[in-house]
Amino acid sequence: MIEGQRVEGRRADTEGAGAHAGRAGGPSASGDVGETLEIAAELRLSLSLLLRKLRLVQPAGELTVGEMAALVRLERGGPATAAALAKQEAISPQSMGATLGGLEERGLIERRPDPDDGRRVILSLAAAGREALRERRNARSEQLARALADSFSDAERACLKAAAPLLERLAHSI
Repeated sequence: MIEGQRVEGRRADTEGAGAHAGRAGGPSASGDVGETLEIAAELRLSLSLLLRKLRLVQPAGELTVGEMAALVRLERGGPATAAALAKQEAISPQSMGATLGGLEERGLIERRPDPDDGRRVILSLAAAGREALRERRNARSEQLARALADSFSDAERACLKAAAPLLERLAHSI
């Protein structure tokens, strides 16, 4: 039997639980490897479902995943070249070029010559791009707020509020 395996709805602990406890990056003294894997699997499933549901909210003029990624990169990282954005998103420069062309056509990004190298173009987020990001975030936040208000108690909402920074830290540690 594998350590931490479930047996009839209960965890079946075996010897060695906590063998990795206390190591940086490993399970804490209060948990074992099996429990940590179980938590990871449950979080992955729950967060995947939540993200799928949130993606169903389609504000007018919906952006593709790639377009959103490019806009968010420009919002958070500031002006950048198409090559830098492609590298950050781990896609080909050609794919990023197509994405950026669509964003520019809709006035969501702006291009200007690089003052240090006239051959390069620097891209930045236009006011319309900021507005598109705000609208998309608001639509999804409103959907979450309705679900929280309708389906969760005050205590459950407090637990979710406390978990939010932990989930963000988890995302940054991957």
